[in-house]
Amino acid sequence: MRRLAIFASGTGSNAAKIISHFQGIEDIEVSLIVSNRPKAGVLTIAEQAGVPSMIIDRSFFYDSNQLVFELKQRSVDFIVLAGFLWLVPSYLIKAYPRKIVNIHPALLPKYGGKGMYGMHVHRAVKANNEQESGISIHFVNERFDEGAVIFQASCNIDPVDSPEVIREKVLTLEHKYFPPVVEDVIRKQVSSKSY
Repeated sequence: MRRLAIFASGTGSNAAKIISHFQGIEDIEVSLIVSNRPKAGVLTIAEQAGVPSMIIDRSFFYDSNQLVFELKQRSVDFIVLAGFLWLVPSYLIKAYPRKIVNIHPALLPKYGGKGMYGMHVHRAVKANNEQESGISIHFVNERFDEGAVIFQASCNIDPVDSPEVIREKVLTLEHKYFPPVVEDVIRKQVSSKSY
């Protein structure tokens, strides 16, 4: 059994899709939700799905490596960032080499980096009159949005599209592709012991 933890800061729509995806799969399960916001919607999703959750603060995350102990205690093999807004510290990356995956709501390397998340990305895409946007699923390293890209999918943007419309188009791609790509990465690592 492979166990994954989902780290999320917000409403948790991607977390919900991933939990639902793996509920029908016998050898991979979502075993923990980690959030840095006590009122994040993802915690309600976790509770409704019967998935244990854990709330962390900045000191716990950055000033100790206790989180690794907590994850290992729960036999977590893999970490998925689904709208988690803090930079992952190096101790966690070392503990889970090429086993932390993030989704970004743009076609990296465009519109990545510190402060580029959510509507900030979609407004920037609109302001630059881009004709397409999309998603990037990538491994996590010590810098925002700079890890190796695993998968990208794009959508067309019409000149009349507002940032909110762009967000909906991109979110549709996230919900469609994120769960199966996560499964694919886990299976390739299991079969080859590397990716």
